[in-house]
Amino acid sequence: MAPFGRFYTYPDNYRVQRAQAIAAINGLTLEIAPDFQMDVTNRTPEFLAKFPLGKVPAFETGDGSFHLTEGQAIARFVAESGPKAGQLLGEDVKTRALIEQWSCFAEQELAANAVPPVLMLVAKLEQYPYDEKRCNQLLAALERALGRVEAELKDGRQFLVGGQLTLADIMVVGVLQVAGRFLMDREMRKDVPGVEAYVKRVMEVPEMKGAFGDLQLCETRVRAQ
Repeated sequence: MAPFGRFYTYPDNYRVQRAQAIAAINGLTLEIAPDFQMDVTNRTPEFLAKFPLGKVPAFETGDGSFHLTEGQAIARFVAESGPKAGQLLGEDVKTRALIEQWSCFAEQELAANAVPPVLMLVAKLEQYPYDEKRCNQLLAALERALGRVEAELKDGRQFLVGGQLTLADIMVVGVLQVAGRFLMDREMRKDVPGVEAYVKRVMEVPEMKGAFGDLQLCETRVRAQ
């Protein structure tokens, strides 16, 4: 039986891992293209014919008829394509809007502020040279965003929207587990205990653990060498 879809991506891409968790909840099978090489495969004419900007992760359905990029769009497509769509995306317009709000927040407030410092400090890519001022600005913005999540989880709330796991939690925690590994150290976490407990709780969901592996939280954030 053909898989529901396949990804073209580099290893350990959290955007792909989020989709894998969603697929597992929905009973769908995703595969990773085994021969993909970053900056090689995605520059070929064949790849660009399907994904014109050469961006990854890139997704196509199992029959090759439908193509998507942008992690948020892919996650939503996978969420909407199985029997758990109601749980993941909401059953009414207000719930769906709140889940979409948090999905956007994950990309625009969490990933936008957490991923660049990781690329500067860990990946050390040429296109992300270390800039101390910029890095500190991003970390301050990340702390502000964490405060927003902490406020939402007051009074012991288990999930961001309603009483069960939704796409909102998968999108948010997918970013926070990266931040927790490299940036969100013990000092930062002490101000957001609800966030720490929330991340640990969501990462224990079997489908999340299957996609991401065990949660790793750093004691001291990575710094420039």
